[in-house]
Amino acid sequence: MSDKNEKGGGALQQTISPVDNQIYVTRPLATQDEIHTLVHRANVTQLSWAAMSLVERKLLCVRAIDILMSQKQELANELCWMMGRPIRYCEGELNGVDERAQYLLKICEQGLSPVHIAEKAGVTRYIKREPLGVVMIIAPWNYPYLTAINSLIPALLAGNSVIIKHSAQTPLCAERLVTAFEEAGMDKGVIQYLHTSHENILACINQEAIAHVAFTGSVFGGQKVEQAAAGRFMYLGLELGGKDPAYVRSDVMINEVVDTLVDGAFFNSGQSCCAIERLYVHEKIHDEFVAAFIEKVLQYVLGRSNDPNTTLGPMVSAAAALSVRKQIQEAIALGATAHIDEALFPLSQLGTAYLAPQVLTGVNHQMKVMTQESFGPVIGIQKVNDDDEAIALMNDSDFGLTAAIFTQDIETGVALGDSVNTGTLFINRCDYLDPALAWTGVKQSGRGCSLSILGFESITRPKSYYIQHAVS
Repeated sequence: MSDKNEKGGGALQQTISPVDNQIYVTRPLATQDEIHTLVHRANVTQLSWAAMSLVERKLLCVRAIDILMSQKQELANELCWMMGRPIRYCEGELNGVDERAQYLLKICEQGLSPVHIAEKAGVTRYIKREPLGVVMIIAPWNYPYLTAINSLIPALLAGNSVIIKHSAQTPLCAERLVTAFEEAGMDKGVIQYLHTSHENILACINQEAIAHVAFTGSVFGGQKVEQAAAGRFMYLGLELGGKDPAYVRSDVMINEVVDTLVDGAFFNSGQSCCAIERLYVHEKIHDEFVAAFIEKVLQYVLGRSNDPNTTLGPMVSAAAALSVRKQIQEAIALGATAHIDEALFPLSQLGTAYLAPQVLTGVNHQMKVMTQESFGPVIGIQKVNDDDEAIALMNDSDFGLTAAIFTQDIETGVALGDSVNTGTLFINRCDYLDPALAWTGVKQSGRGCSLSILGFESITRPKSYYIQHAVS
């Protein structure tokens, strides 16, 4: 939220912690003049940054990641209070940052090296990868470090300067990233953070110096970014929503699958674009699976995020919790059965960010809980007769980020996966980003690509060289 500075200055941004509903961080919002200055600085410093060798840029990035990793405990505590993830899990995000950054650093020479074409008589041909210029990263609150690092490291390694705009819920993350890179020795202006209003950030996208926007957020937000960039012919990376499905075939080991899927659905209170939000289970094992699933969910401890015993924290806000409650209520009104008694989770109360986990059966695609992004601790489990029905239901969605199939028959699982409209297909796993694989979506889950060797293509432009040698 934002408010006016009582001292007569510009607008202020306030971060309300979902843990105790109190103000945790207050920051001034940049004005349009300040934004112009920041973008100009990024544009100027990018030239000298790009002139450095890849070896030098890589060394500075390595140092910065080392600095971040030395602060894990402090950063984890800030994450806990800003967005509500249980403290016992917060360092895991920083470990993920290290994993992704180290992999991208490892493959950067390959990702950025020229493409050499077979020799032709009297001609040398190759394609260089050049930096785009100024890259803007707009990162969400749910995984603020992980989502930012996906584009940040490749962009910097390629010779771009970067402006980071984090969610108003997690402003300290942008500040911590910039500080780490500057402490590593990077010139001021190569990487900068920006706290400002939605209106100002959309206006900023329209500035000529901004060459690429990597946005992670809602479909609505992605549409606004596209509209702001209309007519610019600029590069956009849009990682948007998900309604990720999983299909459990009849040949699985139920207890092992349940452990994976409960975590995939409820980790981070279900606030993940690649969380499992709808489950299709073969009729032969449906009842046994549901019973085991419920038993596992009931082991969660809903509590304050700073309590080390808490395994399920609050949602990011009371408004977010209310939105999920409405989906649950609508499903029940349309005939679904709710299996979790909210009274078993006393902290779960209407009007707060604390929400009990919920498991619904008897669901169908007439219910929003099976078709619209929930982004919360609820899962619908639908019984299916066979593979064909399961695949048809998995594809009956406006989204296509990830999908999972659980089976002991890997060959059949892969064959079924070929028919699923998704950016990533998992077999016997879910809710995970492997930095060696392209992270991308289809349909309303977005466009573009980050991570993997292909991720370097998103933040560079190809420049072809055709050299005709003089005839002696």
